[in-house]
Order: sequence, then C-alpha cells, then structure tokens
Amino acid sequence: MFSAIRSAARARSSLSLRTAKSSSVMFRTLVTTRYTKEHEAVAFDEETGIGTVSITEHAQQSLGDVVFVELPVVGSKVGKGDQIGAIESVKAASDIYAPVSGKVLEVNERLSDEPGLLNRSPEHDGWLCKIKLAEPREMKALLTAEGYKAACES
Repeated sequence: MFSAIRSAARARSSLSLRTAKSSSVMFRTLVTTRYTKEHEAVAFDEETGIGTVSITEHAQQSLGDVVFVELPVVGSKVGKGDQIGAIESVKAASDIYAPVSGKVLEVNERLSDEPGLLNRSPEHDGWLCKIKLAEPREMKALLTAEGYKAACES
C-alpha cells in the first residue's frame, strides 16, 4: 500500500517539475536590508538599483505615537547622511537622514494622512521614500541585521 502511495507521489512531483520547467522562466530578485546607527533601514533591490528607506521598529518604539511626517521632495538628489525629512511624535521630533546617495523617485504619500502607519508598520507599509542609488556599493558600509541589533544593545 505504501509503495503505491509513494509511486503516485513521485509521478505527481515529476509532472509538476516538468511543467514548471517548461512553462516559464523563473526570476529571482535579491533584496538586501541594511541599517544605520541612526535607526534608518534600506531594503535594496539589486535588480532595479532602488532602495526603500524606512525607520526601524526600534526607532518607532522610541518615538512613541507619530503625529507628523515630513518627506523629501520627489526628484531631489540626496547624499549619504543628508537630512531628508523629519518625524514628529508625542514624545519628540527626529530628523531623517539619507542612508545612501541617489535620487528620490517616490515618497509614501499615505504618511501625510496617516502618520501612525509608521507605528503600525515602520519597515513595510510605513516606508518613507524610494531612492535610486547612485553608488550601490554604499550598502556594504551599512549595518547588517546582526550589527544593528548589537548597536542597539550597546
């Protein structure tokens, strides 16, 4: 009985492998997230050269309830370390710095009407802006997840 089940399972898996191979070409995009000591994060898509900038979970917890977000101007060129915006919360105001150099392609317009999105989803739905990196190798100078965690703990 078990051999019949195994034979049927092998037949199904080999059929699905053949159809997957012949029906389409698979593409894989590598997205790497790196961090700054100032609590910004960049999710970099190597295929497009675009980095999505956000604040970290640690930053939003430190800020408390966000009430206002100032974002950079679309089309502006920024250098690594340049101030590109600000976040105001019930506890404090904090500047946002460009973790990488490049051109601002897009900003998250939802944050104008819904600044609390930074509290609910700082590194995903609450992203700040998208930058076309001028120097993709700048990503290597940023902290890995482990490095960022260690910096927060010290």
